[in-house]
Amino acid sequence: MRILMIGDIVGKPGRRICEQALRGLRQELKIDLVVANAENAAAGSGLTPGIYHELLAAGIDGMTMGDHVFKRREIFPILQNERRIVRPANFPPEAPGHEVAILRAHNHVRVAIFSLLGRVFMPPVDCPFHAADRVLANMPHDIRVILLDFHAEATSDKQLMGRHLDGRVTAVVGTHTHVPTADEQILPGGTAFQCDMGMTGPHESILGRRIERVMETTRTFRPTHFEVAENDARINGALIDLDSETGRATAIRRICVNQAEADRLNEVARPVGQNQC
Repeated sequence: MRILMIGDIVGKPGRRICEQALRGLRQELKIDLVVANAENAAAGSGLTPGIYHELLAAGIDGMTMGDHVFKRREIFPILQNERRIVRPANFPPEAPGHEVAILRAHNHVRVAIFSLLGRVFMPPVDCPFHAADRVLANMPHDIRVILLDFHAEATSDKQLMGRHLDGRVTAVVGTHTHVPTADEQILPGGTAFQCDMGMTGPHESILGRRIERVMETTRTFRPTHFEVAENDARINGALIDLDSETGRATAIRRICVNQAEADRLNEVARPVGQNQC
């Protein structure tokens, strides 16, 4: 079984390249399930109901969120009523949304996804380690494939979570920093791990935002609006192979799809006979 997990989708460039590439990528790589972090999909911060449905239509099966989950109040009904999106499980129980989503992959295997926020250099939240233990204690016994998006700043936080859950989940992959790390590995207990998958969005930028705007505020302290950049869109993520009977990962590798590759994949995914001009 093969799963693709995608790093933070940033604004319209991130959404557009997903729409162009994912169906062809699923076809070429025989991907059974796609999960993406969507907390920056609406103009770089938050998510709207329309964009949620847009990402589902692009080929994403489930979505995780992070510290920007509540940036847009109009997403509250989606978080409450939809079953393919989760907010961080170490938020208070009164927070809108579900802690766990159970998805059905293309090969009919049921897959659980959940999200946690780290605590180092992050907003104050409940202990992610205790929250992870609680989520797993309440997990249906027949669920073998479990994926965690650990939305955290510090690599030490992420490495500790990987070791804490090694052998108990299929994958612990990080988001939030928007920069991919080169530490993808299978931990001794069979858990796939990567500190950060990077972002899906415009890479001619400062973490997805227009360079000149971030530079001006950094150098002068004059506040500016950090608009989403536009150029050099890429998909960054992790491709995970696993044994669906045991839930143990067998391989993980980084995925990076640039615009030229997305254009090719878009052609691959066109139905036979469709005008390709």
